[in-house]
Amino acid sequence: MQTRRTPLLDSLAVAALSATLLAACSGGEPGAAARSAPPPAPMVTVVTVQAEAVPMVAELPGRTAPYLIAELRPQVTGIVKERPFTEGSEVKAGQVLYQIDPAPYQAAHASAAADLARAEANLHAARLKAERYAELVRIEAVSRQANDDAAAALGQARAEVAAAKAALEKAKIDLDYTRVKSPITGRIGRSAVTPGALVTANQDAVLATVQQLDPIYVDLTQSSVELLRLRREIAAGRLQAGAKGEVPVKLILEDGSEYAAEGRLAVAEVTVDEGTGSVTLRARFPNPKGELLPGMYVRARLPQGVRSDAILVPHAALSRDARGTALVMVVDGEGKAEARPVTVAQSFGERWVITGGLAGGERVIVEGLQKIRPGAPVQAQEAGAAPAAPAR
Repeated sequence: MQTRRTPLLDSLAVAALSATLLAACSGGEPGAAARSAPPPAPMVTVVTVQAEAVPMVAELPGRTAPYLIAELRPQVTGIVKERPFTEGSEVKAGQVLYQIDPAPYQAAHASAAADLARAEANLHAARLKAERYAELVRIEAVSRQANDDAAAALGQARAEVAAAKAALEKAKIDLDYTRVKSPITGRIGRSAVTPGALVTANQDAVLATVQQLDPIYVDLTQSSVELLRLRREIAAGRLQAGAKGEVPVKLILEDGSEYAAEGRLAVAEVTVDEGTGSVTLRARFPNPKGELLPGMYVRARLPQGVRSDAILVPHAALSRDARGTALVMVVDGEGKAEARPVTVAQSFGERWVITGGLAGGERVIVEGLQKIRPGAPVQAQEAGAAPAAPAR
């Protein structure tokens, strides 16, 4: 007996088969569609840089040097009798620092005075004789030869007086040299001799050294290459030189602190040192409290003009590659990260001064650098703006 299928049963069978096939097609691996979707671009913080005028400051190494220095040496030979000063103290110009035994020089002075008196007496006698013979020769009471001899004797007596006066002056100078005086006002160092020591005239050994420390000099060195670059940038108009006049100088001490008083550039050497290839600059600083001592290592900051087209970026935005090239990451027009080599001139506060590689209006990445790579898309958010909702 043949069974007949109704249209309803056929419809149900088709529907069941369709559901089975659909389940088979979609029942593979759960969550595959979700995993195939690309991850969202990382969020980064950027700053939009602008060209602005920035004062350029050079930081140069240097050492302090005394304003005046005097090395004391004896001008006469003798025994040191007194040393009436305290080592390390302040001394005045003209103050007696050493007293050499004056006895032999006093005797020499007295002998020279006696020689001068004898020469002056001989001059007086020769003058009278010459005057007398000059009158007698007119009446031919004496010969012309005798008159000439009297005139010559007068000239010789005058010369002897002049020589005796010079000898007396020399004896007086030697006697004065027995008192070794300070030629300048300043601070005296340690003494190389004590009372009882024998010193000789013009000896190589220094008795003591006096240094004037207020004001004080700071000798700085600047590379001749940097000096040439500075002059070329001024000539090209990229750097505007300051007004002529005294150049202010700030001083950084060895411990990193800033010296309270501001100095002035005093001398700029005109010759390049052949050994170091550098030029020496000398600045003068007030030193009323004696904080700066000769020989201290310091760093000085000198203004070198204003750069009108400088770009400033935060310190955190700059990195360096294996070759030492300075790099910043920027967001290009397609919203992708781009590694950009730049030229760094100096640090200015908490930012770097960029003189090449960046233009005004570009967006520099300052946060989120560890999450990106060059060429990858990023979501940029301006620094200081409200945080944006992450992309889904």
